[in-house]
Amino acid sequence: MAVIHHTTLTPGKLELLTSWLPGRAWYQAPGRRPELTKAGGFRLDDPEGEVGMEFMVVNDAAGDRPVSYHVPLTYRGAPLEGAEHALIGTGEHGVLGRRWIYDGTHDPVLLAQLLAVFRGDAKPQHQNESDTPDPTVTRSVTGSPAWGSMLSATTDDGPHGTDVVVRTAADGGPGERLVMRVTRVLRPGAQDAAGARGHITAGWRLPDDAEARAVFAVVGEV
Repeated sequence: MAVIHHTTLTPGKLELLTSWLPGRAWYQAPGRRPELTKAGGFRLDDPEGEVGMEFMVVNDAAGDRPVSYHVPLTYRGAPLEGAEHALIGTGEHGVLGRRWIYDGTHDPVLLAQLLAVFRGDAKPQHQNESDTPDPTVTRSVTGSPAWGSMLSATTDDGPHGTDVVVRTAADGGPGERLVMRVTRVLRPGAQDAAGARGHITAGWRLPDDAEARAVFAVVGEV
């Protein structure tokens, strides 16, 4: 169970993302500094209780029209070996001390738990409350896929999302190769899950405070 500490992080998440977002392939306002506000999201629990995981949504007013970005984050108490390219920044947490904050699509703990959500073995949690499942985050999977645990993953950014090719193991032997696509640029009402075996849908708030929903991630066979 993740414990949500209502305390400070210095620098804050929005400040760190303001510096990091313009370098992403999917950033929609090149040449402009992001103007970010927090808009929603959810969390997942690390079974080992070591890594914080947040699927954060931010609204950006820097471009000609507002854009909502989906940024999975992980929070660690020590650097993740080999993930220097995925480091968003470091911050001082008011309770836990120094935290290393990563793009979660490169963190094996978050990817394994995202796959567990697709399998039905993990439940999304409320973004701001400890030990509280979030029933507004929904999972839909077709058939009865025999997806096992994650062995390895390769991540690649595109103009609208991030593709993660995952190798799995099931029943002690090789499993399947899957691709999990994480939506980065959220579009209200978008349900682009054609050809996928499963998808996860969640909500956030637009700049005018209207509620919106879209697919945050899909999974399918390679």
